[in-house]
Amino acid sequence: MTRAERPGALREHVLALLEARGAHAAFEDVVADWPENLRGLKPAGLPYTAWQILEHMRIAQWDILEFSRNPKHVSPEYPDGYWPGREEPDSVEDWEKSIRTFMADLAEMKALVEDESADLFEPFAHGSGQTLLREALLVADHNAYHLGQLVVLRRLLGTWRSQV
Repeated sequence: MTRAERPGALREHVLALLEARGAHAAFEDVVADWPENLRGLKPAGLPYTAWQILEHMRIAQWDILEFSRNPKHVSPEYPDGYWPGREEPDSVEDWEKSIRTFMADLAEMKALVEDESADLFEPFAHGSGQTLLREALLVADHNAYHLGQLVVLRRLLGTWRSQV
């Protein structure tokens, strides 16, 4: 690989990481067919429900995306602004909307990374030295962490269809 080909290869690696291709389950697989009656259930010993994790993932990813593309973006108050105010969704539509919004925001983050005119290493004019590469990796890392929690939650609830 030549030096000129490396930025494209880095973009491809970051996109693969954002798409969860590789070491862990994909978001769509983890949230698919989650039983409605278990979305707000908190198993003994765990401090969260599936709804709380799903909404936290959506809010945090949205915040990182907006920070990456809008210098005037104001982040929610930490930590309360990053978590839903309730343990379960109000409706099936709330659950489905959260999933759709998460997927749309993930697609937008991927589009930022795919944009060859965007310098992955250039610090944003706003912030404190963050770059698009750092923010994309933060999204991937944060999502992977909480996807793992959702898989554990599904296992504890007896609803995980493991291939292992």
